[in-house]
Amino acid sequence: MTEHVKPRRVPARVADLGRISADRPARAVYVALALLIVLGWLLFELDGGGFLGLSNIVGIQQRSAALGIVAVGQTVAILAGSLDLSVAYLISLTSLVAAETMAGADAGVLPAVAAVLAVSAMVGLVNGLVVTRLKVHPFIATLGVALVIRGVLDWRYDGPAGSVPASFQHLGYDRIGPLPVSALLWAAVAAAVWFLLSRTRLGHRIYAVGGDAEVARLSGVRTGRVVVIAHVLCSLCAGIAGLLLASRLGAGAPTVGTDGGYDLESIAAVVLGGTALAGGRGGVAGTVGGVLLLAVLDSVFNQMEINSFAKDVVRGVVLVAALAIYARRRRAA
Repeated sequence: MTEHVKPRRVPARVADLGRISADRPARAVYVALALLIVLGWLLFELDGGGFLGLSNIVGIQQRSAALGIVAVGQTVAILAGSLDLSVAYLISLTSLVAAETMAGADAGVLPAVAAVLAVSAMVGLVNGLVVTRLKVHPFIATLGVALVIRGVLDWRYDGPAGSVPASFQHLGYDRIGPLPVSALLWAAVAAAVWFLLSRTRLGHRIYAVGGDAEVARLSGVRTGRVVVIAHVLCSLCAGIAGLLLASRLGAGAPTVGTDGGYDLESIAAVVLGGTALAGGRGGVAGTVGGVLLLAVLDSVFNQMEINSFAKDVVRGVVLVAALAIYARRRRAA
């Protein structure tokens, strides 16, 4: 008689190691953010501006909200040992789906939100299945899906389409005190994903799969299912960002995602926040710091009227330096 062997639980240290090892990089990005704020304040004062003024602080929050939402979703995919290069085109697609479904009518808001979430979930499902079932590397798989979406956008749209009712535009422009509604939306998404990663069994498994997929599989985790769910969550975040951008533009735009560079920008923010590209190490708290760091950096650049070429150079240097520092610390640990 064959003895039934119960699948072992994922060893706690396999999943918890990622959360523990993320503490130092997360603290480091906030230290860097504080130093950048001090530097920005000094530069603004010398230039006669007000870096810590309400208008600038609100502007930083509004500019960072869409990227922050996408980066939170990207964090989930990267923690699971994957990534998603289709988010920029998905943002463009969902902004158009939202605007065309609403068609300027308040009654269309809920159907538009449902349609956007459905489209986003479907794209995430396709990404996850191509990665897990067809065994295609995430970089190639999500790039291929991105090109498919790009083809659809080029085929159907020559420019902005649809319209968003004035009531929905409150999402992009209104404030509750000093806090923009868009920033509160980002905070809600980040808090929900933080809770999922740190307080649920699924979050435990995402860390385990990203840390060592084979160990997780031998411990009874359905690794393929976890990766698919991670991609669906990432795409849902991109869809929410598409809704936010549609509310700001008042319409959908086929280039709003790519013009914002949300694919590479989101990955850069995640990496700046201390999440390892190999997966299994990092978290949402660091990603939030990475997004804010990029937003404050942009604010300083704009005040100093630095051209776009120099901005990209500085951003690249900051990213490479952060990766080098994190890699050295991990080797020393």
